Amino acid sequence: MPLQGKLTRRVMLQTAVAAAWSLGRSASVRADAAPADFDSAQRQARGQKVYFHAWGGDPRINDYIVWAAQALEQRAGIALTQVKLKDTSEAVSHVLAEKTAGQKDGGSVDLIWLNGENFAAMKANRLLFGPFTALLPNSRLLDPVGNPTLALDFTVPTEGLESPWGRAQFTFFYDAARIALPPRSIGALLNWAQGNPGRFTYPAPPDFIGTTFLKQALHELLADPSILQRPSEPNQFASVTALLWSSLDRLHPDLWRKGKAFPESSATQRQLLNDGEVDFYMAFNPADASSAIAQQLLPETVRGFIPEGGSIANTHFLAIPFNANAKAGALVAANFLLSPEAQAHKQDPAVWGDPTVLALDRLTKEDRAAFEKLPQGVATPKDLGRALPEPHPSWVAALEHQWLARYSH
Repeated sequence: MPLQGKLTRRVMLQTAVAAAWSLGRSASVRADAAPADFDSAQRQARGQKVYFHAWGGDPRINDYIVWAAQALEQRAGIALTQVKLKDTSEAVSHVLAEKTAGQKDGGSVDLIWLNGENFAAMKANRLLFGPFTALLPNSRLLDPVGNPTLALDFTVPTEGLESPWGRAQFTFFYDAARIALPPRSIGALLNWAQGNPGRFTYPAPPDFIGTTFLKQALHELLADPSILQRPSEPNQFASVTALLWSSLDRLHPDLWRKGKAFPESSATQRQLLNDGEVDFYMAFNPADASSAIAQQLLPETVRGFIPEGGSIANTHFLAIPFNANAKAGALVAANFLLSPEAQAHKQDPAVWGDPTVLALDRLTKEDRAAFEKLPQGVATPKDLGRALPEPHPSWVAALEHQWLARYSH
């Protein structure tokens, strides 16, 4: 699909999301009651088919979900099927359309991988089942006090409506065979790109890595980035983002293909680095390059770094739509994916490398040892620096809309 078409569809959806957020942000959550206990959910779940709507753009993640599906089938009698999405907003649109049509049960989405503006949209439109996370036995292994992103998703309280699945921090990767000291700020990157034309790029928004690059740059450029924790106001947006757009205007002529084309995703940009076309790529997983090296997708000379002022960090979650056909199966699947076994397997750089959401001091000695023995990975930054908070979800739609207007010609 052409970039213009992809972005237009996404922006139209996010415009509706923003309107729903404006209407629903002050309303109390009216959610369906959760099952009485997890034991009854386990009994009901046996034999159910659970349709798990999840981004399908990375074969490593897809393979991990296949592993989880096999474990769930063997242990719980659940048939977990991944519905591969190009954008999570596709699943949000499905559920919203079903609610609009009056479909209160038998929905097509049982479990969904989401966070940020997609969670905000579903919460504002009352599209979520729950609260349910306290029902999951493995939720006792979480520490929301020590990790506030478990309870606040892009500033929006989760209120038990989604179960944590993994942690993320925006990380830059470069080929150390070509670069001795990478630029570790947006200002330094602008200067580096000018001296190395064609060797840097970023994914086109609304790809979530491309949009995060915009948020990262904006956070660095603002004298007071705390304004990003509040909803974006139309009468302030132009002045708040002015320095971002002027910086991108300066950067784009020195990008790969002179800023006239952009990679579709982090995986595409990673391949460009592997092919020698660019010197950097970005991911939300600090172990992404280590995992890719282990699978011979990148040269062993690739290394990761965090910008000197820190980088955007968040938690990604699993949620159950209000009208899910297999709520019990979705609960059992979410609990398994939160288990020490599944979390440790996911964090293994040879598998996915996605950091756990579990508090290791709450695990048994044996379960903690499973994490401690995992290799960090040669390309994983030793110091993740400062974790910067995600902006309020309303900034996502506004930033992507403006990026479309300025650069997708």
